[in-house]
Amino acid sequence: MARLSVIGLVGKSLFFELPHFHAGGETVTATGYHEEWGGKGFNQAVAAARQGAQVSFLGACAAADVAAIAEFARNEGVVAQLAQKTRATASAAILTDGTGETRVTVYPGAALEPADVEAFVAAIAEADFLLLNNEVPEAVNCAAVRIACEHDVKIIFNPAPAQTLPPTIVDAVALFTPNECEESALGTVSGEVVTTLGAKGCRIRSTGEIIPAPTVQAVDSTGAGDTFNAVLATRLAEGADLRTACVAANAAAAASVSVRYVMPSLPRRGDAGGS
Repeated sequence: MARLSVIGLVGKSLFFELPHFHAGGETVTATGYHEEWGGKGFNQAVAAARQGAQVSFLGACAAADVAAIAEFARNEGVVAQLAQKTRATASAAILTDGTGETRVTVYPGAALEPADVEAFVAAIAEADFLLLNNEVPEAVNCAAVRIACEHDVKIIFNPAPAQTLPPTIVDAVALFTPNECEESALGTVSGEVVTTLGAKGCRIRSTGEIIPAPTVQAVDSTGAGDTFNAVLATRLAEGADLRTACVAANAAAAASVSVRYVMPSLPRRGDAGGS
């Protein structure tokens, strides 16, 4: 069984369906509304668990939300370690227009600190891969990278949102998974890079090969990147080669964009697109 540890943001995702995005100071009336727990790291943790991986997750939230988030994670098969903070839990507003394109505004809210990672050492040490992203403070990722290196655990880094990374992270990561915009900010790295290309699939930097994704009717692209990362990591942890893992990740991500919202869209092993 694949064993993954994930560090990231967890919070409330608020979805608004719009006929079109705002222009200037325009007020647009939503035609639909949905809310759920989310966050880049949390989405990846749930998606990986639905693929059959053994998943541990570290995030931060307000004390009032610990029980609800922990219960949701437990029901999904994720072992969640939640650092309680005085600041409100993170939240995000996701606007989706009639074409399936999205615009996201994030309130970072409760944030992890390097000391919180020290309590996650055992989970990192037991993992096949550690999944990281830029939705947590850089110091937290640096602490996690140090621990992973001490225990010879490979790191998959999703550099989103895009930002300049310190050598401490760049030199330790085995695999980066940016989108095209994030790849331009990533620059030269020693690890492998798999760039997601939306409907076109993904590209493996070392070979230049573009692996196409299945053609689907997209209704909501939110969470597709998280699905890709989760499936890619799970397949690699199971022993698949990179190209085979990319094919599976493409299929799962393509399936996810045909379903509205994130949690309902994360495919389970055996579902169409989730195998």
